[in-house]
Amino acid sequence: MGAIERNGYRFEPEYSVINKKGVIHVYYQGNFVDEIKFYFDEEHPEHDKIEKLVDEYCQKRQI
Repeated sequence: MGAIERNGYRFEPEYSVINKKGVIHVYYQGNFVDEIKFYFDEEHPEHDKIEKLVDEYCQKRQI
């Protein structure tokens, strides 16, 4: 699963299969600005779920 880019922002997901939790690091123009924490029940987090978290983050911050 690779990075997602939106309007100058880069979202880089990382996750632990053992702990069933992950984080999406948010960068703007190469600088770290935030992180989005999430949990999942599947063997690996679903790409659609990560896309939805990114969409929600962008909507809240009007990116």
